[in-house]
Amino acid sequence: MTEIKLGQKVRDKVTRFEGIVVSKVEYLTGCNQCGITPQVQAGEKYPDCTYLDEARLEIIGEGVFLDVKNPGGDMVDAPR
Repeated sequence: MTEIKLGQKVRDKVTRFEGIVVSKVEYLTGCNQCGITPQVQAGEKYPDCTYLDEARLEIIGEGVFLDVKNPGGDMVDAPR
């Protein structure tokens, strides 16, 4: 099985749901999942992320690559 990477465009083999992989979760049991966010159409509400088993997904496109200048978010430099 090809490793699915963050930012790739994928499709669920069961429901045909499509979107961009925005997160990945690894479980102790090996049932790894990807968080998928669909595209927003003009005038639509921002969609929630949907988590699906990695084995159900097929890669259908390169998707997106974000050149993140500050990995870790806004709180990366917050006092600890």
